[in-house]
Amino acid sequence: MNFTTNKPEQFTTYYSSKFADYVTSLKWSTSGEKLAITSAAGEVIIWENQELTYLQTAIGKSVDCVGFSTDGKYLAAGGQDGTVKIWQGNQLITTLENAPIWVDKLAWHPINNHLAFSLGRYVQVWDADKEEIIVTLNFESSSILGIDWRNDGNYLAVSGYKGLKVWSSENWDDEPYTFDHGTVSVAMGWSKDGKYLASGNMDRSVMVLEWGNPDPWVMCGFPGKIRQLAWSDVKTGTGAPLLATSSVDGVVVWEKAEDETVGWEAQVLTNHVDIINAIAYQPNSILLTSAGADGWLCVWKEDDEVSQILTGVNGGFSTLAWHPQGKFLAAGGEQGELLIWSKTND
Repeated sequence: MNFTTNKPEQFTTYYSSKFADYVTSLKWSTSGEKLAITSAAGEVIIWENQELTYLQTAIGKSVDCVGFSTDGKYLAAGGQDGTVKIWQGNQLITTLENAPIWVDKLAWHPINNHLAFSLGRYVQVWDADKEEIIVTLNFESSSILGIDWRNDGNYLAVSGYKGLKVWSSENWDDEPYTFDHGTVSVAMGWSKDGKYLASGNMDRSVMVLEWGNPDPWVMCGFPGKIRQLAWSDVKTGTGAPLLATSSVDGVVVWEKAEDETVGWEAQVLTNHVDIINAIAYQPNSILLTSAGADGWLCVWKEDDEVSQILTGVNGGFSTLAWHPQGKFLAAGGEQGELLIWSKTND
């Protein structure tokens, strides 16, 4: 394991602060001008120009998911109290009451101001401009563990026990595409080009579905459940992006092989000594970052070696988020720390 590296630093500390409790979620606005932060104490905060604005102070109940609409007009947050709150600027304009259901997943449509969020075994889609419910979708099998829109907004993928369901947003009444693989889909997401849909599963497997192809690839043999996955923006020579998955304290990077019968080839990355809580690729890059309960945020150059280890939390890291232009890297700590690093000029 690498405790230090002799390479020049790629990132330097730009900003730091501390909140009342565990940082649960971090999301940048599309423009990169604002960063939304939520905590297990119920705080909702905006970081902008190195200043903090509290939209909500600690309420004693966790806020677990947050996100800006694609046009930056709205900010939504959901959590333990069952509400979904929507702000326009710094003004709270909508509160959707869903108690006692815990709202811990939400995702904005990539084009319209439509917000999908979890409601137990259901997903509801809310039109923020018209302030009305568009549709309520029944996942049936379990509580929702993942929600992700395809990049064109035409499909909404939902995951949980027994696998995935994908609805067409052009006709919500159509039966969803269902992939029942008999286990729990813990982590799920579309590739940026919308061609692939990946699922990381409780049974220690990864499934990659090429949209339109009924036969997915399934990769097995991990040491534990798949907790996180991340797609790169950049494609390899086969025309497919890289897929990173984490299980326990290790990361595996998958690259689609030239030979279709081979499927996806694996490269194992090991350096962490505790559970990895978040992974993400730098936008328009194959530079991968992983944040762990060991208090290390590893920067992986060329996906095979650690080029820098970022620290600064008293316990472990809980989450991370890349600035949309890759200029900054933000991370949250299990004891409420917020750290933002700036990219060093090459």
